[in-house]
Amino acid sequence: MQLKETFEKVKRASKSLALLSDEQRNEILLAVAEAIINNKQRILEANAQDLAKMSKDNPLYDRLQLTDSRLEGIASDMRNVATLPSPLGHITKQKTLANGLHLCRVSVPFGVIGMIYEARPNVTFDVFSLCFKSGNACVLKGGKDADSSNREEVALIHEVLEKYGVNKDVVALLPATHEATGEMLNAVGYVDLCIPRGGRKLIDFVRDTARIPVIETGAGVVNTYFDKDGDLEMGKAIINNAKTRRVSVCNALDCLLVHQDRLADLEELVKPMAEKNVILYADVQAYNVLDGKYPYLEHAKDDSFGTEFMDYKLAIKTVSSLEEALEHIDENGSGHSESIITKNEQTARKFQAHVDAACVYWNVPTSFTDGAQFGLGAEIGISTQKLGPRGPMALEEICTYKWLIEGEGQTRP
Repeated sequence: MQLKETFEKVKRASKSLALLSDEQRNEILLAVAEAIINNKQRILEANAQDLAKMSKDNPLYDRLQLTDSRLEGIASDMRNVATLPSPLGHITKQKTLANGLHLCRVSVPFGVIGMIYEARPNVTFDVFSLCFKSGNACVLKGGKDADSSNREEVALIHEVLEKYGVNKDVVALLPATHEATGEMLNAVGYVDLCIPRGGRKLIDFVRDTARIPVIETGAGVVNTYFDKDGDLEMGKAIINNAKTRRVSVCNALDCLLVHQDRLADLEELVKPMAEKNVILYADVQAYNVLDGKYPYLEHAKDDSFGTEFMDYKLAIKTVSSLEEALEHIDENGSGHSESIITKNEQTARKFQAHVDAACVYWNVPTSFTDGAQFGLGAEIGISTQKLGPRGPMALEEICTYKWLIEGEGQTRP
């Protein structure tokens, strides 16, 4: 492995994190947050180099772009992480056996976390803050689209770490190449856990290739069902927010399911999205209702449903019942986030009980699927798998545990 030396340095450096107190970690996180604000221009100039290489029409452009306000938000999230209780050293279970042995299960870091992500320079700071707070070192593998931004951010983090006498190898940024991805996925004995964050193609490649443990963060094919008992004004606000707040993120709405009894309200329901030029791919019934009334209307195709658009595009499907809506979600959802809009509690509870997703909403937009919004400070990704963490992963989710056993010379018969 050409990067073996890098992995070895990170592994060694990870041991030094155990010597830091939570107070020291918090002080450093606050210092990095301050450095982000004080060096905004430096980061934005690097980001501008990346943006210049990407078309503004690319759905990933919004993910790639950093602004003054977004950097303020990143710094704020890092300060929030610093205020959270430490996830380390928690006794999650303890007991004394009949033979006198005392068993204690305590939370500890994984050690080294590998993060693979695409055009998302904000992830660099988010991952650092969560890993550092939880005592984990991190190996970052960003995409080539955000390489200048990521390198400037890691350089800034390294400067703060060196100022506080912390080994800067607790954070490493790999080259933005496919070869580096392959090496990380084969870094057995060096990287304890890999978390991919990106599109379906990336996640499938990591899952199929890795020889190290992986937590899958699935692509977000997100549906919202407007029930026959849905509130129109509430529905307008929820659907518009879920679709247009930020179209490039994984919690953005991809398909609106509407009960056939509410087709008369469909024109009003989708009206706010016309201001953002959202293209609607409507099935036959919905198309007939909206034809001549919505300016950006097209016929739905077979691949309109079950697609993560990451763009100002939305599929619309008419359903005759809650059961049909649930069947559609079962077949086309990705297990990320799903929502129902209804005033009928019985219907909502049935929806929440049946839908197999990490986050299931009732009268709330899926845009809330986010670690910071969940009060977790930030997130390292949204897990859609069932083994291990599920949903927004933050401090607790990137810790494991070990058993501590104390005795007085007992031997096993």
